[in-house]
Amino acid sequence: MLIEPSARKSSRLRLAIVYAALIVLSAISFAPFVWLVMTSLKPEAETFSRVIPSRLVLENYSRGLVHFPFALYLRNTLVLCTANVVGSILSCSLVAYGLARIPWPGRSALFALILSTMMLPAQVTMVPLFAVFKWLGWIDTFLPLTVPAFLGNAFFVFLLRQFFLTLPGELSDAARLDGCSEFDIYRRVVLPLATPALATVALFAFLNTWNDFMGPLVYLYDDTKFPLSLGLAMFTSQYGSFWGQLMAVSTVMTVPILVLFFFTQRTFIQGITMSGIKG
Repeated sequence: MLIEPSARKSSRLRLAIVYAALIVLSAISFAPFVWLVMTSLKPEAETFSRVIPSRLVLENYSRGLVHFPFALYLRNTLVLCTANVVGSILSCSLVAYGLARIPWPGRSALFALILSTMMLPAQVTMVPLFAVFKWLGWIDTFLPLTVPAFLGNAFFVFLLRQFFLTLPGELSDAARLDGCSEFDIYRRVVLPLATPALATVALFAFLNTWNDFMGPLVYLYDDTKFPLSLGLAMFTSQYGSFWGQLMAVSTVMTVPILVLFFFTQRTFIQGITMSGIKG
């Protein structure tokens, strides 16, 4: 069936409007990062007076990284990120497997209870958690920032459970006939097929830890244990007038996240999409 010229023009017009709206929204979303990079390359006198610098000042990066112990804070951040990624994948995948692939009485009620914990704001549990960690003697250590990841996360459990439900049950049945235990099925059958969902959980855990400010602020006192997020705040209080250096350090902290998401976006989108197929 031929499409009338008027209908074809109308379709092209709608498509052009959609693309134009997406371009405008993308430009608005990307504008703060452009301003961040531009400010990091400006002389101090032009910080708020010009959008495009008259000359590029690369010294802001070298001076900012000298004043700011970037290597120390980066090491602390990577330690926290690694621990949280590993803990989230291990604990949440085990819980999700038990809720999705093993039939037992009460699992639906327990899953509902786990999801209900997502309704509690972090501010509600902050004081009780601080009291518990203080009683354990964990204050000013990395333990309050890493151990909870090994105890599960409600959102990650939900995400992985939904993905595990999409896997054919015949695979588990065939593995049981071959003599595999439930843990062997989990380790050898389910986990290799759940790479997109596991990568999504790992990316979420990494981003949450990388950008976490409140946790380190509450539990860490020794500045040699600060991650980048908290160290950057201390840098702001000490060198707030040196906007070029501050924006340079902020740019260096932001770029790894953009690069990581750029290279993992296909797996990330696949994990999110497939986790919502079946529930």
